[in-house]
Amino acid sequence: MIENLKKLENLINSELTSKIQSSFIANDELSIEINESDLIEIVQFLKSNEKCKFRQLIDIAGVDYPNEEKRFKLVYLFLSHENNCRIKLSINFQPKQIINSITKIFPAANWMEREVFDMYGIKFKNHPDLRRILTDYGFKGHPLRKDFPLTGFNEVRYSEKEKKVIYEPVKLEQNYRNFDFESPWEGTNYIKEIKKKQADGKKN
Repeated sequence: MIENLKKLENLINSELTSKIQSSFIANDELSIEINESDLIEIVQFLKSNEKCKFRQLIDIAGVDYPNEEKRFKLVYLFLSHENNCRIKLSINFQPKQIINSITKIFPAANWMEREVFDMYGIKFKNHPDLRRILTDYGFKGHPLRKDFPLTGFNEVRYSEKEKKVIYEPVKLEQNYRNFDFESPWEGTNYIKEIKKKQADGKKN
């Protein structure tokens, strides 16, 4: 397996010399980093080259690094059944950049790119139907961004008065509870107080 991956790595680096920023093998998987402008050309090469034959797109995953200039990363996972190996293709880019869609090469990317758009707000150029897929059409924000609040911006409920589902700004009905950080083996403060009262009662 490792020998095959090394041969594949050498092939890709020799054929796409100027377009591969870095490559390494880990966990029986070849990973390569590229520039977003070379995405279409490299994906096409991986699929059509007779020695690669990465003809199945497994997934497209987004990653958010809010403190970095190139905030977002996209990771493309491909599988070659003929060669029994996987490859991981990754690109880093700034928030306002629009990434080329690979739906013309892999039609299965349609829903995957829609999910990335929904969760991260990453836009894809030449996508046939780029709209939300997991959240509602009126949903605000992108839930997998690190700066998205854990409570969200809106809450959804059915209104008996209006007889329909309505959106409202999130309202926290109670203050955040205060937790103590005592060892769980010793018990929290209120358990200690209960035990102390029980002990005092026995003494009396």
